[in-house]
Amino acid sequence: MARTGVNETDSSFYPPRARWYSPVFYLGCAIQRRLMLDRIHVRLPRETTPGGLTAAFLVPGLGFYLRDPLLWGKATLLGCGLLLGFFLAGFGYPAGNFAMGLLIAVHVTGFVYYCRPLLRDASFGYRMRFTLLAVIGIGLLIYLPVRNIVLHDWLVPLRLNGRVYVVQRHFPAAAIRRGDWIAYKLDSGNDSWQAGGGHGSVYVRSGMGLGPVLAVGGDRVAFSTNVFTVNGVAHPLLPHMPQSGDVAVSGKNWFVWPGYSISGAGNENTISTMMLQSALVPENDYVGKPFNRWLWRRQILP
Repeated sequence: MARTGVNETDSSFYPPRARWYSPVFYLGCAIQRRLMLDRIHVRLPRETTPGGLTAAFLVPGLGFYLRDPLLWGKATLLGCGLLLGFFLAGFGYPAGNFAMGLLIAVHVTGFVYYCRPLLRDASFGYRMRFTLLAVIGIGLLIYLPVRNIVLHDWLVPLRLNGRVYVVQRHFPAAAIRRGDWIAYKLDSGNDSWQAGGGHGSVYVRSGMGLGPVLAVGGDRVAFSTNVFTVNGVAHPLLPHMPQSGDVAVSGKNWFVWPGYSISGAGNENTISTMMLQSALVPENDYVGKPFNRWLWRRQILP
């Protein structure tokens, strides 16, 4: 029913829109309630809020932005994005590690900068201890868990012959086919006092290997003077391959000829025997499949 004599107009008040970093504040409040920290009442300066502390602790550079959302705050966030990009581009290289170190330094500095009102009347020694605790807390609670998750479930850098190959951990082993490159563990199951297990006069160091799958479970590999065959298909003989005999690849195994760097003199037959044993890679030793390209960098030569 219309109300006579009343001028109906739209309200001029609109609630402010949520900022792009608002989910971080929501996460901080959820963590605070989960840990029952909301029952602890701490008198904070007016310029500092629990949500701001959580956001500055979780997001690199956000502490600068919350204090100065104009030039320097935006420049810091842009710099953090560039450092993250440099880290990904140089993943596994010293330059990438250096970029990550700078990102952590900016992250800690931004958090301490946001906490400046809390430290306004504190002594120099107290500020140093607070900064040290911030370094330890951010490192142990954020970067160390993220590093472990990335290396265990997502990506691992593998350095071979001066180059770094980025391996995807989540690629399923069941999808590996003949000709695919894989990264795998070299575990010699040896004594703890030496790095590798002995095979006659040859010692193999544990680590990780990278190479193409030459044969899969059910294939038969035969060796002759100049070639080796996989199910009757001939391929050029690779270094240190035996020149006679054959091997049947059982299920849940791949045949990957290792590219060991051999130092010192040794019996060629002993080396061939050792490498033939290492060439049968069980599925349990599978690490992942390298990307054909990591960003713009081609990783595997055909």
